[in-house]
Amino acid sequence: MSINISRVKIFVTIPLESVEEVRTAVCEVGAGIIGDYTYCTSSTKSVGTFIPNDNANPYIGEKNSLEFVEEEKLEFVCDVDKVKTVISKLRKIHPYEEPAIDIIPLLNEKSFK
Repeated sequence: MSINISRVKIFVTIPLESVEEVRTAVCEVGAGIIGDYTYCTSSTKSVGTFIPNDNANPYIGEKNSLEFVEEEKLEFVCDVDKVKTVISKLRKIHPYEEPAIDIIPLLNEKSFK
């Protein structure tokens, strides 16, 4: 089996009021393309928790206090050669000081016999 990673899936949690802005921003720079379709994303509502420390500048919440925030986990695919551009745009537009971003390599089904 020959494995060549050419695409990733990116997950990021976003406060509800910022989801559409982030979705549009990452898709405009090349994320979310599947075949002949663009702006391909999926989102799941979730509740995020965090405690900002004394050095934080929280968008939501108070320093040293546990916060529960209604969020959406946005997920989308991205070509490897566009990851840096997409993540840079995501960080620029995302309201959180430290957004939680996961980047997962994807296997192409053609890699399997």
